[in-house]
Amino acid sequence: MHVTLVGPAHPYKGGVVQHTTTLAHRLSAAGHDVALVSWSAQYPARLYPGVQRVSTPEVPVFPNTSYPLAWYRPDSWWRLGRSLRGRDGETLLLALVTTVQIPAYLVMIAALRRRKGRPGPTVGVIGHNVLPHEPRPGDHALTRALLRRADFTVTHSHEEQTLARTLGATDVRYAELPPHGPAATASAPKNAGGAGLLFFGFIRPYKGVDVLLHAVAAVPGVRLVVAGEPWGDEDGLHSLVDELDLADRVELRLRYLDNDELEPLLHDADALVLPYVSGTGTQQVRMAQTRGLPVIATRIGTLPEQVRDGVDGLLAEPNDAEDLAAAIRRLYEPGRLERLRAGVRPPDDDAAWQRYVAAVTTG
Repeated sequence: MHVTLVGPAHPYKGGVVQHTTTLAHRLSAAGHDVALVSWSAQYPARLYPGVQRVSTPEVPVFPNTSYPLAWYRPDSWWRLGRSLRGRDGETLLLALVTTVQIPAYLVMIAALRRRKGRPGPTVGVIGHNVLPHEPRPGDHALTRALLRRADFTVTHSHEEQTLARTLGATDVRYAELPPHGPAATASAPKNAGGAGLLFFGFIRPYKGVDVLLHAVAAVPGVRLVVAGEPWGDEDGLHSLVDELDLADRVELRLRYLDNDELEPLLHDADALVLPYVSGTGTQQVRMAQTRGLPVIATRIGTLPEQVRDGVDGLLAEPNDAEDLAAAIRRLYEPGRLERLRAGVRPPDDDAAWQRYVAAVTTG
């Protein structure tokens, strides 16, 4: 099968870049002929409040990667679709992260000009977010237009699978988000703990960092590192830390961390905390488990399926600082942290990717 995979690639950064690039590698390793088509300009700067690019690749660059697409060049969208016209046996995979991308994807599909009796390429949508976390007017209409034109849609949670169907998708496939970030440092010993709790990643409202700060404030003596690039109000985070009198217990590293900076934090933490108030799937649980690190998470999306409450982590109700504080207290009960750490089992990356590749290439 020839696969044209459209999505962000290095020098862009973040989990979707890592997933898209790793998927290209995995598809190629499975015997498919893969072209990764990316963006020379992905978004208008005003839509992304941070630094979009990094100098060092976070995962190995896929060799057959090109950058013909630009958000301000509709002709580049049309040319890509036009180049695939009439190519039966082709699969066009579109990584959907935000509805900003959908006009480009609709133009690509229109340019395919599939005809009855000769359908041309199969179109698949990888729904990282079926709808954006921070909604805008028109999101539902745009998403519905795309999903109705796709031959299949892959989602990373059962809730998103249901949502995609309500928006007009027919063939909707659930596939757990497989691990795709930087590998653990091979020479590092098993997690030693002792540095307190860790939150890392893009800091956006739906991730519940404010809830986490309130929870930590209710548990005396607990320390926390919040590491990541804020999506908006950086001053608000500093103000909340001061308001809750947490300056001596909470360290804010409010910038994007590369693997060399992130790995020591994962190695030293007692537990990773995912206080999401909404969401679908994340690879962060698997990243923690690869490193022998317990996880405290909320009952959102796929997190309850990934974290075994009382075995390798603890679960709390979303958007509930009191319940999250109770989970943190349980973590530090005598002997609990050691038992949770002993219960962590590294994920089977190869099996997870085999299932994922099958989901995006079958039928």
